[in-house]
Amino acid sequence: MVNRPKPPGKTKHLLTLVIIVLLLWASAKQTDASFAELFTGGPEMWKLLKEMFPPRWSYFDNIVQGMLETIRMALLGTTIGAIIAIPISIICAGNLAPSRWIYYPARFLLNLIRTVPDLLLAALFVAVFGLGPVPGILALAVFSVGLIAKLTYETLETIDKGPLEAMTAVGMNRIQLIVYGVVPQLAAQFTSYVLYAFEINVRAAAILGLVGAGGIGLYYEATLGFLEYDKTNTIIIFTLAIVLIIDYVSTKLREKLL
Repeated sequence: MVNRPKPPGKTKHLLTLVIIVLLLWASAKQTDASFAELFTGGPEMWKLLKEMFPPRWSYFDNIVQGMLETIRMALLGTTIGAIIAIPISIICAGNLAPSRWIYYPARFLLNLIRTVPDLLLAALFVAVFGLGPVPGILALAVFSVGLIAKLTYETLETIDKGPLEAMTAVGMNRIQLIVYGVVPQLAAQFTSYVLYAFEINVRAAAILGLVGAGGIGLYYEATLGFLEYDKTNTIIIFTLAIVLIIDYVSTKLREKLL
């Protein structure tokens, strides 16, 4: 006789539904959110959309340089972050770090980096370095370190230990172990993580200009400040087209690598 597990009863599903509804209700209550306000703001949203269309296509020539600057910021920030993330991910990996007294503090620092929003980082760097793309690049670099290092050290802990044990048995040191045993197993995944971070950074760089960190965000701030929503719509459409192209190319590259 085979003891098949009993399917969950209806009471369990009903209880789960009640808990979810209560959580949603409590969250809406504490945040003063209501569907009435949503429907009340509907006509105003319609007015805003009417002001955004048709887009002012003549404004396109003004924003090309800003978009190119945004892409450059994302590229530099991702590259710097990826380089810094390599040693950090090795230190955070439990199977490569020599002691838990090393990788636990390193992971705590990594979690701290990932906690700070990129807009806040950009605002802090603007206060230090002034207006321009440099604060945006640094903010994206810090964000990339947190993202890439997190994904990389989790992958490092799942690699095949057989080659590492064999190399250790023949007397290879730790650096040789990483170069010949770890890098070949991780290269494709690491490249995929870098491409993924670049995709995210292009989106993030598009709004860093709102705090003075350069890029296309400066044009968002200017057009929204003067209530020129038709120009804002032109920027949104241009940004969407660039993001879709980058996502498509990045996805194809990751498919080839993996």
